[in-house]
Parts: sequence; structure tokens; C-alpha cells
Amino acid sequence: MSTPPLASGPEGPDALRPLLDTVLHALAEGTTARGGPLPAGGPEQVAERLRTALGDPLPHHGSPDALHTVVRALAEGPADPADPLCAAHLHCPPLAVATAADLAASALNPSLDSWDQAPAASEIEALLTRALAHLVYGDPDTPHTSDARGTQGTRGTEGTRSARGDALVTTGGTESNQLALLLAREKHHGIQLVCGANAHHSLHRAAWLLGLREPVVLPAPAGTLDAAALDSALSDLRGPLLVAATAGTTDAGLIDPLPDIADLCATHGARLHIDAAYGGGLLFSDRHRTKLDGLARADTVTLDLHKLGWQPVAAGLLAVRDPADLTPLTHRADYLNADDDTEAGHPDLLGRSLRTTRRPDILKIAVTLKTLGRHGIGALVDQVCAHAHELADLTAAHPGFELYDHPVISTVLFRPRGATDDTVAAVRRTLLDQGRAVLGRATLDGRRWLKATLLNPHTRPGDLATLLKLVEGHTPR
Repeated sequence: MSTPPLASGPEGPDALRPLLDTVLHALAEGTTARGGPLPAGGPEQVAERLRTALGDPLPHHGSPDALHTVVRALAEGPADPADPLCAAHLHCPPLAVATAADLAASALNPSLDSWDQAPAASEIEALLTRALAHLVYGDPDTPHTSDARGTQGTRGTEGTRSARGDALVTTGGTESNQLALLLAREKHHGIQLVCGANAHHSLHRAAWLLGLREPVVLPAPAGTLDAAALDSALSDLRGPLLVAATAGTTDAGLIDPLPDIADLCATHGARLHIDAAYGGGLLFSDRHRTKLDGLARADTVTLDLHKLGWQPVAAGLLAVRDPADLTPLTHRADYLNADDDTEAGHPDLLGRSLRTTRRPDILKIAVTLKTLGRHGIGALVDQVCAHAHELADLTAAHPGFELYDHPVISTVLFRPRGATDDTVAAVRRTLLDQGRAVLGRATLDGRRWLKATLLNPHTRPGDLATLLKLVEGHTPR
């Protein structure tokens, strides 16, 4: 048996070309066979079809058709975020240019745990993380009138960085939130997390993993953190405090009152983290970025560009206002960042993550931003926000539906008028099992709502009307 070809090296491109044709054909065949936003039949039938297609997953002898067979089975069986009727979660359809860049990252396979494994990728990461931190915190040459607490620090591959911030690449909001709590704990020698009932579950898990005290959870009666309750809690609590606010809740896409929260944190001497995994994409939009006023006053900010950034998973970031806060991540392993190498000018990458082996997820982000620019990404943000308002208007005008509220970002909550919570859940599962539509669910005001999270810029008004017709047609009367 001949040795299989490699994806990189001199022969890599020639080896990949026929395989890419195989993959593209398999994707097309699987998508056609699926015929909708997700496979019909529910969990048991989908699993049975996949088992039949895959056969023995660990055979004694391989098959030359395996690439086509497995990719086709995968393409026949996803919830496809590129289908306009797949609108349940913060799961975006990736841009073609980002996906193509991700192929290059996979083929070259650099690992960002040491410079000698990723010379170019590490510099791309250094340049772009600094630029994205400036997007959050402002240009380093522009003074902040609202907040003058920044301090100098050094990190990264290009020497001294601006006090206007830095950013780390993460696997997403969960890792970013965990890092934010870790950095707060290390800087203040312990921390008490204070958050709203609307906060992402990963914050509670991070507090548990880091051995912190049980978080203080404050009411969010309107779906956002109550500023008066926060003021009262900060007045009563003692010790180092970390307030976690949310810019884009998972259930309804709501944004906490960030300026008020930042003011309270400044008054009470509390550290501020803002989870903007969803809403952070509004920074690219001239029309919507003012919804994030107050974001730049946070000590740390979570961003996810595999949400409102149209990147393949994973594309998370944690921005920090003071680069010196990253010092606790410093770690030495002689075979990766020996002191003499660092002193000789070889960048130290181990302090850029808690992970060791890291793929260059920054590459697809860099290619996307260079291709589309801020304006191009902002236009996509504006489109999906407009689609959400269109769906909300259609829902509000329909006598058979009840709208929760007009969207803040791109999430719309609605329910059949007069339906019970059990009926709402049953309608959603029926559409899933039939492969007709993918809608999420959320509980607000003590009631269950259907959730449409619109992240597909190619969605048309007719698609939105179809979505409502499907729900209406499967609601018992």
C-alpha cells in the first residue's frame, strides 16, 4: 500500500485538488438528499440512516470511497444554518471566504504554542488581536473621556502593546468567560461574581471550576440586569467583586444597561466583565454600535465571531483593557519558550492561552476582515437586524401570533396566540422531527416562546412568511 499524500508541502495542493472535488460533490448530494433545514425523521431515524451509511467506523481495511461516503452522510444530516428556515440558535452560516481560509489553516497545520511552529500565524494573531482590542476599547491615540483607569502593560509578539487593550483567541464564549473570571481572581486574590439571572450559564460553571463562591444572582425582570438591584447588592457585599453584564442574551438578544452598570462598578470599586459573545458584532455596524455604549469601560469583554461574524467554529476572543492583567497566564516550558530564546527575541506564545496546542483560528478572521472590511461586516450585521424587525412586524400584524417584543439585535420571540406552553414545545418538536424548520425556545415572563435567531444575511421576506405559516399550520386549534 502506498503512503497517503500529505496536505502540505510541495505536493500538497495537487493532492488536495481531487479530494476537494470529492468533498464538494458529496456536500451537494447530501444537501439535495436532505431537502430542508435538517433531516426528517427525528433522532432515531437520523441515527439509523447514519449508521447504515457509515457501517463499521473502524474497519480492518480502508475504502477509497470513504471521503465521499462520510461527507455525504454528514451533509445529509446537519441542521444547516445556511437554510433560512434554520433559525434556532446563535449558530451562523459561515462565509465562503472564511471557510476557504480555514482549509488553508488545516492544510498548513501550524500550532500556536511556540513561535517555531507558527512564525507567520503568530504574527497574524498578534496584529489582529491588537486591532480587535482597539475596536472594543478605542484607538490607542484617542483618550477616553469616560474612563481613565487604563495602565501600561506588555504582552504578545510585537513588544510593548498599547494600554488600550489586548485580546486572546479562544474557542468561544465559554472559554472567554472562564478566562475573564480567572484573570479577575488572580488580580484580586479571589473574587465574588455578581450577575443577573439572564447571564450565560458558562459564568456559573466557570465560578464552580475556579473554586469561587456561589455567584450572587440578581433579578432580571425585563430580561436584563436590574440596575437598582445591582446598586443595592454592591452596597451590601464586601470583598473584591466582579460584575458580569450581558450584551446580547442567549434567550432574547437583550442588552443590559451597560452605562449604568459601568457607573455602578466605578462607584463601588467593582471589576466589570461584559459577555458580548452575541452582541459584540454590533461594533462593526455604524447603525447599531451605539447599543454597546459602555462596553469600552469593561475590564474584560467576551466576543464570538462565529455568531455575528460569520466564521466557522471556533472564533472566540477575550478582550482585556489592561494588558498587564494577562500576566497570570505566563508559563514556562523549556522546549517551547526557553528563557534564552525569549531574550533573543523569539516570541513567547504560552501566555496567550491556557491551551497548549492551538490551531490558527485567527487566519479565517483575518482573511474575512481583510476581504470585507469593517463596512462589509457591518452591512451583514445591519441585514440580519433588519430581517429580525421584518419578522417581528409580520408577527405583530398576524392575529394568530403574539410577539414578545421588538428585537434589540436579531432574535425574535413569538408564540401562537392562546397556545399553552406544552403546545409551543410540541409545535417546535414537530417541525424539527419533520425536517421543516429549526426554531429555538426561551422562557420569559413565565411563559414559553418560540425563538427565531436570524443570522443568515441571505434570508428573504418570503422565507420569514414561510416560517410563520409552518408554525401556524402545525398549531392545533
